[in-house]
Amino acid sequence: MSEGIITIRAGREKPILQQHPWIFSGAIASAKDAAPGDIVTVVSSKGDFLARGYWNAKSQIQVRILTWQDESIDDDWWRRMLRRAIEARYHAPQSGVGSRIINAENDFLPGLIVDRYADYLVLQALTLHIDQNKTHIAQLLAECFEEAHMPVAGVYERSDVDVRGKEGLKQSSGRLWGEEPPLYVRFGQENLIRLVDVRNGHKTGYYLDQMDNHAILSQLTASQSAEKLRILNLFSYTGSFGLTAAGHVVNVDSSGDALALAEKTYQLNERPSNDAEFIQADVFEYLRDAVAAGEQFDVIVCDPPKFAHNKQQVDRATRGYKDLNLHCFRLIKPGGYLMTFSCSGAISADLFQKVVFGALADSGRQAQIIQHLGPSADHPVALTFPEGAYLKGLLLRVY
Repeated sequence: MSEGIITIRAGREKPILQQHPWIFSGAIASAKDAAPGDIVTVVSSKGDFLARGYWNAKSQIQVRILTWQDESIDDDWWRRMLRRAIEARYHAPQSGVGSRIINAENDFLPGLIVDRYADYLVLQALTLHIDQNKTHIAQLLAECFEEAHMPVAGVYERSDVDVRGKEGLKQSSGRLWGEEPPLYVRFGQENLIRLVDVRNGHKTGYYLDQMDNHAILSQLTASQSAEKLRILNLFSYTGSFGLTAAGHVVNVDSSGDALALAEKTYQLNERPSNDAEFIQADVFEYLRDAVAAGEQFDVIVCDPPKFAHNKQQVDRATRGYKDLNLHCFRLIKPGGYLMTFSCSGAISADLFQKVVFGALADSGRQAQIIQHLGPSADHPVALTFPEGAYLKGLLLRVY
């Protein structure tokens, strides 16, 4: 069967030549012999080879590029790319860890996310081609880890995400290879035991992109005075920021199930019961009530979910971020700290900083940027794919 040919409109080749991995429908002049999910060759209006990727006419991003070399996309290619990603994370055999293994376009494997939690891999197939080949990819992943002397027990799918709808796909989850994971998978890092619900938790079960920022908070709180700090962990999910902090932590989240797992994790790590509170509440309402009650905290972590899923939602999202940060500034003791984040890809780091500045101005407080924050090192961003820089944050000292 011949490979499909995608011809690019004259003058629209520049992003492809600069190795951006997406080709939108407006850049395509014609598609010949291309079936949904197929590997296709991308050529210029003159017929010159540009790239090779996979095709989906139902998506606004109709081609996602896998290689800019004239090479076959076969099992040898997949093994090479999977090994490269694995080796970039693991320089020596490890066990009991949690880390991202494949970061989609940022690892030059668009549509594929893979996280490892101890002996289990969790896979997200976000696009049609990856979905069509996910079982085989799971098998190849297991083989690559076996060859690297880091065998896994199973590969579980968590493709229950809304973005699949843009590819004409329904949500999907379940075992792809090997054993079913237990109810909670335990993994350890920084001398802490963490629990992840890979079946029902957010994304693949855990926010691995925040692991380095957990360590920053741990160092920050450990360096403070001997008097126990009061720490507010907003949108706490399963409590991971609070678990790494030295002090009394108030964890606030709207999900009772997430807070129950947070409490279980605290108990597993033998943290004193009076070291933490677990409050199920709408965070915006909680903040308004806390300000009205005159509450004060030494450290606040504000890590909300994505507010802007596209450019049309940016204005509304910025209002939400400003409201959150305004109330945080009002709750921080003089000399205290705010770790504040946005995971909205449509919100740039520059815009986010301006929004936080606006909240500061309205609060009448003063603040210094101690550190710009981003995702953990196992979440690289391809230099040719700025859209991959979704997580941004600021560590502020507030007066």
